[in-house]
Amino acid sequence: MTDPLNRWRERAADAVLLDGFHALKHALRFGAEVPVAVTTDREATLALAGELAGDVRDPLDALLTEVPQAVYASLVPRPHPTGVAALAVRPSREANLKALAHLPRTAPVVVLDEPRNLGNAGAVIRLAAGFGATGVVTTGTLDPWHPTVVRGGAGLHFATAVERLGVDELPAGPLFALDPEGDDIRRTELPDDAVLAFGSERSGLSAPLRARADRLLALPMRPQVSSYNLATSVAMTLYHWSLRAA
Repeated sequence: MTDPLNRWRERAADAVLLDGFHALKHALRFGAEVPVAVTTDREATLALAGELAGDVRDPLDALLTEVPQAVYASLVPRPHPTGVAALAVRPSREANLKALAHLPRTAPVVVLDEPRNLGNAGAVIRLAAGFGATGVVTTGTLDPWHPTVVRGGAGLHFATAVERLGVDELPAGPLFALDPEGDDIRRTELPDDAVLAFGSERSGLSAPLRARADRLLALPMRPQVSSYNLATSVAMTLYHWSLRAA
């Protein structure tokens, strides 16, 4: 037990916390380097892997160390119901920027313009990974690799390129910004190299992002409904994009 716990404490300051079984499962599936992982019940965790994720059972078998509940609780800020946690090496910024900048793209980049809610940002990364988006970029002060964002993303940060950039650093490509004053999205075909930008639920698009946009688009919405949840808006837009290939 001592060596894994020492490794945890040595790496915790600069590593990505994988909070729960599913976060660890996804990180392993998408090639994350995971130097240490703990569980409060090794047998139960491996059984769960056998039931839900047979492809990662053997890597988990080699990686997991069982620790007492109290030790586990001391390692994570908010214990997960599955009693599993791990530390992963964050992908290099250079590699992520290269992936975001690469052209031609086969899928859009999602931009969250000055987001505020950590959980919403994580949900967006999770669904963007599910759609195969090239990456998710945030502007503003929110750290897209914050532990709460990673928890909300279920470890799928490792399935797409996730970075924080300034508006003037956004990847190349036609920039479509979602705004209630825009054109109906249903009359627009979104190209694979699109950059899709979404403002915060409270403030909408920032002035710099709005000025940078090539076109404003609006999601269909019943009158007197104020807005959609951020992750819902991203999901609707990516689904609309995906219909091109249907």
